[in-house]
Amino acid sequence: MSDLARRHLLGAGAAFLGALDASLAQAQQPSPRRGGALVYAQMSGNRRGGDASNSRHPYYMVDLITRSAYNTLAWVDEELKLQLELATRIAPADDTLKVWEVTIREGVRFHDGRMMTAGDVAASFELHRRRNFASAQIQRTEVVNPTTIRFHLDAGNSEFPFVLAEYDCVVMPANPDFERIGMEGIGTGPFRITSNDPQRRMTFERFEDYWRQGFPYLDRLEVVNREGQTEAALAGYRARQFDAMLNIDPRLIRQMEREPQTDLVAAASGDQAVIILPKHPGSAFNDARIRRALSAAIDREGLVRIVYGGTRWGWVGNDSHLAAADPMFVAPERPRDLALARRLLAEAGHPNGITLPTLYYAPQWPEMARYFQFIQESVREAGITLPIEERPNDGYQRFRMGELDVSRGNWHKFAYTAVGPRNPGISLFRMRPANNESGYWSGPAADRYMALYARAMLTAEAAARRAIYAEMQAILREEAPAILPAGRNNVLIKRNTVHNLRNHPQHWSIRWDDVYRSA
Repeated sequence: MSDLARRHLLGAGAAFLGALDASLAQAQQPSPRRGGALVYAQMSGNRRGGDASNSRHPYYMVDLITRSAYNTLAWVDEELKLQLELATRIAPADDTLKVWEVTIREGVRFHDGRMMTAGDVAASFELHRRRNFASAQIQRTEVVNPTTIRFHLDAGNSEFPFVLAEYDCVVMPANPDFERIGMEGIGTGPFRITSNDPQRRMTFERFEDYWRQGFPYLDRLEVVNREGQTEAALAGYRARQFDAMLNIDPRLIRQMEREPQTDLVAAASGDQAVIILPKHPGSAFNDARIRRALSAAIDREGLVRIVYGGTRWGWVGNDSHLAAADPMFVAPERPRDLALARRLLAEAGHPNGITLPTLYYAPQWPEMARYFQFIQESVREAGITLPIEERPNDGYQRFRMGELDVSRGNWHKFAYTAVGPRNPGISLFRMRPANNESGYWSGPAADRYMALYARAMLTAEAAARRAIYAEMQAILREEAPAILPAGRNNVLIKRNTVHNLRNHPQHWSIRWDDVYRSA
């Protein structure tokens, strides 16, 4: 038998055994049961945590997993594909893609018993469009009838339905007092809020009139904030105070794999770090060669291996905001090129290396110190000295943004920020020139990038958009207006008696509807 035939048989046998194991696991899965409670600890930072006046509002909930109590018109599932939620139809009204028509699901009740209408949707989005980055493109809403609403945009957007799935674009009851919309914490979701201790704890109970009949299974859900408290959260889990821990420190993975009666659940991808390269007058990062040299010098594969323990738990970035799980993501062919980094530095007038300004970061994720220490050591091999400094989470965003100086443009620090995975329409727009995340990038390449973006937004066919997005990512790899070295696959741990708790690349999009307990 030839080696090729032998490998074919071995591969077929392995596939058969894998399918058999999956079938057996599915057969052993207990039937969903109603009842019980689930308490989880959330580990990720929330820079918008609320106070006693607003912490039930979806913008300020303790962990921003709004689908515990609220719904949006659509939902991005675990594979980053769009699913309808409170809408039964979302479609452009014409070929300009500037007007989108949405049919609202009938028979949906708010937690106070009132029926949801298109008027509630319009009121909610009047709030969102004034407050949210993604919704600012909405110029106005038009209520056509009680179950139909139109969104009028400032420009065509082929991917507008994804905007309607943003975690904070939830539907809330209309209120004559615009500023009070959402403050009572009333939504249409599977659970209704029963109590909250701002930034610490929130409890929910099953909403019996939930529009998805038969759901949720749990009677009660509770979230406890353990941001930055890894050891305390782990002690609570082992003491059975918590049934799950969300967004754990990657250092825990190896020991938790040996924890009895515990499952580790990884999402397909997750958040990533953005290194902002400010381009104010006098900045070294005005020179694209220095930006590219820094990008090429980072050992991204080593970063994933050392900080995240391998590709099951982390992924190599390509200096765009797209996550590796996105079907539009183009992986870098050469994640590291020390020879290129040294050559670019020499061309920029630094043949003996360069000392960069201080890079600031905050421990928003537990592994951030290790992340940037590894980057610091890896770029040293190319002759780049990179001072780093940790700043506290409290007040970090204000510190990072710096001050506005009209004479020099927007001033901001050489610093890190965190971003989560979105669809390409949102993700690639974040590198627009007039934005701090691109360091206020400008020039012919930036102009070409935005021209491609405008074309993609007017291109209805996904396959045609894919080619445009690939060209945009190539520009970012060549120009490196900002650096996104590697991302984390969101990881949660749970007891093996908790079923259907699926992890999500967008931590905030986890659904609780069909989670249940077998004991």
